[in-house]
Amino acid sequence: MIRFEVMGRSGTARAGCLHTAHGEVPTPAFQPVGTQASVKALSAEDVTRTGARLVIMNTYHLWVRPGPELIAEQGGLHAFSRWPHSITTDSGGFQAFSLAERRRLDEDGFEFRSHLDGRALRLTPEEAMRIQGLLGSDIAMQLDVCPPGGSERAALERAVALTTRWGERCLAAKSPRQALFGIVQGGTDVELRLSHAETLGKLPFDGLALGGFSVGEPIEQMYRTLAEVADALDPKRPRYLMGVGTPADIVRAIGWGIDLFDCVLPTRNARNGQAFVGNGKLVIKNAQYRNDPRPLSEECGCSTCTAGYSRSYLRHLYLAKELLVHSLLSAHNLWFYGSLVARARAAILAGEYAEWARTTLTELEGAATP
Repeated sequence: MIRFEVMGRSGTARAGCLHTAHGEVPTPAFQPVGTQASVKALSAEDVTRTGARLVIMNTYHLWVRPGPELIAEQGGLHAFSRWPHSITTDSGGFQAFSLAERRRLDEDGFEFRSHLDGRALRLTPEEAMRIQGLLGSDIAMQLDVCPPGGSERAALERAVALTTRWGERCLAAKSPRQALFGIVQGGTDVELRLSHAETLGKLPFDGLALGGFSVGEPIEQMYRTLAEVADALDPKRPRYLMGVGTPADIVRAIGWGIDLFDCVLPTRNARNGQAFVGNGKLVIKNAQYRNDPRPLSEECGCSTCTAGYSRSYLRHLYLAKELLVHSLLSAHNLWFYGSLVARARAAILAGEYAEWARTTLTELEGAATP
């Protein structure tokens, strides 16, 4: 199980600590995404060196391959992946959302076909809890219904109601060794979000998450909704914004009271040759870096920059399609995200978050990369 404590506040921003059976996670915290029980291109040791102490792994993908029973036989995800720190597993609900063309939703759960071999699968709240129990993560997520951006009010109401009923079933079926987070839905309808947050807050979840963002809605609507909803979540429990986002998204959401994040951007962008730096993104294939001997960032403490790998060399690796570049850029990007939330935490504890956030957002959004 877990324990969460808030150690400092600056406005509505919070610095805390999430205690799990596999160690402490200072918050705000960013979770690298380890879809297949692996953060792409990086070993567990590489990820640890970025400062991460919590990763999220994918229930659906591990269900269809290699199977939760096999993972359980080998000691669960921690032993199987050699990741010694804390693990969150999602419920599979978002994959059901993304596989909309091959799934059917009813009161009992999702019915769909595997993207690997086409076999029929049935994902219910009880099955989601069974799978996550076998995987042995520290934090399990309830099975939820994620409506696409722009859904009509009636569809949002149905998703909220069904997510609540499934949350109650997940609580009844969960492993006693795992924490369970509820997931607040409601699209960008603030009234629905606040109502659902209140409803789930009355249930004995160990934490509350905001799901169903960054699914096609305009970013201004997402920001408006988060600004009104995030701090309405129970202040005694950790608050988790799922699948969001850019560095600027994270800086803003921390200011609204969010504690935990995950997103594929750091590693996905790395594989596409993009490195996050203090004033935006550096696109390594650009010709201006052909003879550039500098590291990606001279202020960076990641293993790529401190080892002296130059922009020129990284550009060569990327253009030559050498796999090493994926590891080097991924390590840098995850360090960037980890450093960002660590600096946010320090600003909160110093009581200076609003000023720090203004300066950081100006740097992230207002300057060109040299």
